[in-house]
Amino acid sequence: MASPPDTSKTTKLERYNTYIRKVNTSKLLAASSKLLFRLTLLVALVLIFFFTLNYPPLSDSTTTTASNHRVLTTSHLISSAFYGSGASWEKQVRRSSTPHRPNGFSVLVTGAGGFVGTHCSLALKKRGDGVVGLDNFNSYYDPSLKRARQEVLKQHDIFIVEGDLNDGELLAKLFNIAPFSHILHLAAQAGVRYAMQNPQSYVKSNIAGFVNLLEIAKNADPQPSIVWASSSSVYGLNTENPFSESHRTDQPASLYAATKKAGEEIAHTYNHIYGLSITGLRFFTVYGPWGRPDMAYFFFTKDILQGKPINVYQTHDEKEVARDFTYIDDIVKGCLGALDTAEKSTGKGGKKRGPAQLRIYNLGNKSPVSVGKLVSILESLLNVKAKKHVIKMPRNGDVPYTHANVSLAFRDFGYKPTTDLSTGLRKFVKCFPFKSNPLMFRH
Repeated sequence: MASPPDTSKTTKLERYNTYIRKVNTSKLLAASSKLLFRLTLLVALVLIFFFTLNYPPLSDSTTTTASNHRVLTTSHLISSAFYGSGASWEKQVRRSSTPHRPNGFSVLVTGAGGFVGTHCSLALKKRGDGVVGLDNFNSYYDPSLKRARQEVLKQHDIFIVEGDLNDGELLAKLFNIAPFSHILHLAAQAGVRYAMQNPQSYVKSNIAGFVNLLEIAKNADPQPSIVWASSSSVYGLNTENPFSESHRTDQPASLYAATKKAGEEIAHTYNHIYGLSITGLRFFTVYGPWGRPDMAYFFFTKDILQGKPINVYQTHDEKEVARDFTYIDDIVKGCLGALDTAEKSTGKGGKKRGPAQLRIYNLGNKSPVSVGKLVSILESLLNVKAKKHVIKMPRNGDVPYTHANVSLAFRDFGYKPTTDLSTGLRKFVKCFPFKSNPLMFRH
């Protein structure tokens, strides 16, 4: 009888192979886990970087340095890295800031992509001053209009730095590169009604942004002279007419007005403590080519052409609402006049060395026109009848009437508005809707 086959060796071999497979599987799982962990970590870091860059934190964590007391945030540091570095970038800033006339100014224009900022920048450049713009191109109204203005400035060799007023690192870098003799501060969160939707944007831009700019200016060597845009809105519930710089401004009717009034008080403080030469300009309803789409004359024109109805406000006692409409060219002349007569700041190293100039002026047209009359002029120029809805003015911060007394600005720098509303609207309508026409920028 044959003996059974010896299977012990085969069994041992199978057990060994099974063991090897288990070991290899364990190693593979361990390696896969490590790889998955590393990939997850990498994706998380990329996402954190993306959201930090594109979505600033709800409450900025601040870091204050004893040397300059500048407030920095993570998002600001990143924006500086993108918009404030490199030899080419610095070269553009230097070239744009260099004046091309004897004793010419070197001017930092904030809000240069805006309506007034663009026109002032071009006027300064045309006469031979150096101009560098600063704008954050926010979306309060269609940024494409601001980009179109930026393109016009670029054609005239004016460089706009894309950045925020609250980015102290970026502002400090600009002043290290270019010794600006003047600041024309026009950047602001504009609009009376929008403050009811987004109040924090007004505080951030009109107060915090202004303070940050003044902090940089006080430490600059030399300190620049500053001209900045306040607003006729500061007169608020004032009933005296025409509005004069000596009238009370302690009854603002809107948050926008309150932030502009706060700006005037802040300007007084920095003038008193640090010797900054500061001039505030109270603009009265500025209009003209390449203007702001949120202004009545602009959206009235658009809606009339499209056959849409427009709302024409009247007061609750059935009186017409009126504004002292001021054409952009007159405002530009006023801004340049204020710059030309601004005295030098007196501080050095953040310390006041003597009394410094502090001024406030109305810049208006001294000729109020009712909104009904505005619509009638547009109807004539467009040759289209408007579909008007006359309604009571909502209680949203708007005031029923503005009228500028400009005698102080006339006395000190010859400010004299020359464009009536009919003439100004004709120029506006001629180039509407401003797709791309640099020839409209003429001063």
